[in-house]
Amino acid sequence: MNERFDFVVVGSGAGSLLAALAMRQAGKSVLVLEKTDLLGGTTATSGGVMWIPNNGFMESEGIDDSRERAIAYLDAVVGNHDDTPGASPERRATFVDEAPRMLEFLISQGLQFRRVPSWPDYYQAPGESVPGRTVAPELFDLNQLGEWKEKLRPGFLPLPAYLEEAMALPNMKRSWGSTKVLFRVIGRAIVSRLKGQHLTTAGHALQGQLLHAALKAGAEVRINAGVKQLIEENGRITGVAIEKEGKDWRIGANLGVLINAGGFGHNQRMLNQYVPGAKGEWSNASPGDTGEMIEEGMLLGAAIAQMDQRVGSPVVVPPDNPTLKPTMQGDLSKPHAIVVDQSGERYMRESSSYMAIAQKMLERNKTVPASPSWMILDSQYLAKYMLAGTMPGKKKPKAWTEKGFLRSGDSLTDLAKACDLDPVKLEGTVARYNEFVRNGEDKDFGRGSHVYDNWLGDPLHQPSQTLGTIEKAPFYALPVYPGDLSTFGGLLTDTHARVLRADGSVIKGLYATGTSTASVMGKTAPGAGASIGPAMTWAYVAAQHALGMSKANQSHLTQHTLTNLA
Repeated sequence: MNERFDFVVVGSGAGSLLAALAMRQAGKSVLVLEKTDLLGGTTATSGGVMWIPNNGFMESEGIDDSRERAIAYLDAVVGNHDDTPGASPERRATFVDEAPRMLEFLISQGLQFRRVPSWPDYYQAPGESVPGRTVAPELFDLNQLGEWKEKLRPGFLPLPAYLEEAMALPNMKRSWGSTKVLFRVIGRAIVSRLKGQHLTTAGHALQGQLLHAALKAGAEVRINAGVKQLIEENGRITGVAIEKEGKDWRIGANLGVLINAGGFGHNQRMLNQYVPGAKGEWSNASPGDTGEMIEEGMLLGAAIAQMDQRVGSPVVVPPDNPTLKPTMQGDLSKPHAIVVDQSGERYMRESSSYMAIAQKMLERNKTVPASPSWMILDSQYLAKYMLAGTMPGKKKPKAWTEKGFLRSGDSLTDLAKACDLDPVKLEGTVARYNEFVRNGEDKDFGRGSHVYDNWLGDPLHQPSQTLGTIEKAPFYALPVYPGDLSTFGGLLTDTHARVLRADGSVIKGLYATGTSTASVMGKTAPGAGASIGPAMTWAYVAAQHALGMSKANQSHLTQHTLTNLA
């Protein structure tokens, strides 16, 4: 080996930096290797929220939750399926037990979090939480990172605003409450600048806090250091091989290696094999989300599972094709809009979770062209709501219409022709939907029947926050794709986050977490943060297990020495 650490972590997502912090807190040396030129992975560009059942914030605020309620909810929503071994009852129970402990560990290390005031669980099922189990990072001053500030992948929200504040801002012309939120955010920005701070929010704040804590604790972090190979000796993973200054470089890992290198959202070859119909060009995953560490594990005999699953998220691809594609879940749930396939037929509950919407699109596309699908909206929508990242109002980028991204028609027939849809079917679809709206019940898909549907909608629109007629011309449409935030399948791990072989045996010294693994959530997302929360939890579990093994070995060596002396 060219150098040696106690623990080596592949990738720099939230779980990676947490594991590094845990190792340093225990006095162990740790190295985090990031293959790209920026740290933070997909988490840095995300909302940065964590789904943590039975967390301490809920208890302190008097919100009812328990281990039993959380397990009942996961049993109902995730369920037991032969093709989701990563979501076994044992792993689900371990997650529920360890997630709050992980959060308390981070708080004990000085990191700051808060419960999002309202973010309902996604499904109506036994044990659901209407207030929600979602925890978010506090705002973070990036200037604390010093020279590392420029090495952190940028976030999606350039405002010092909490997520619930950001969600309220688009209503500032319609609601005095939202206007007050705007003034509060502006005031916060001014005060922070006067103090010499650079406050950030969401996933950027989460990764900023974790990076700051890990570096302060003495973790070593490297960029442009992609792992080429896992080193195996006598059936155990003992290190990794990278390329350093054009030469092979071998790094030993005394206690083990943790893989947290993302999924394969940008690997079209793997997508074609495991998720037919998905395209890497629609992905909002980090550029490093290319799957080679999953395949490296497979070369060593690791089992894989749930490879057909993705952290789906509907997106649009505007003419300027930004790196981060505008996500459309919130847009689709607002009144005065529906989603139809390429025949003009509605086929989903538009106020579902991001993952459910993308799944529906891919499923529909197997029988009827639906990738892309069309978001159909009217002038009422355009006047009141943001659309694909633009503020409310008819003024949209000129290229949107010139390039055919946003299409319009003075009638539904004209709109159908502009989108190559069946005019009769589209008119019938909209008429049927409008009738549901007027009667206050979506009899086809139940839109508006769950608290989460309404939470996603417009709180100022009554009597329903998500149901609204599509009847005011001109009418508009834009194509929506089944994008993703990463994939949701990968290396199969046990309740200690150890990577398993197909026969169920453990690959000693190899741990994995995040979207490099078969998710504990199976084929669904039960609530906001169902990817980041488990990624951090299993990283914590892996670190604790590796440290426990170290203590056990030390105890064995001590006993052996004492026996020899005797």
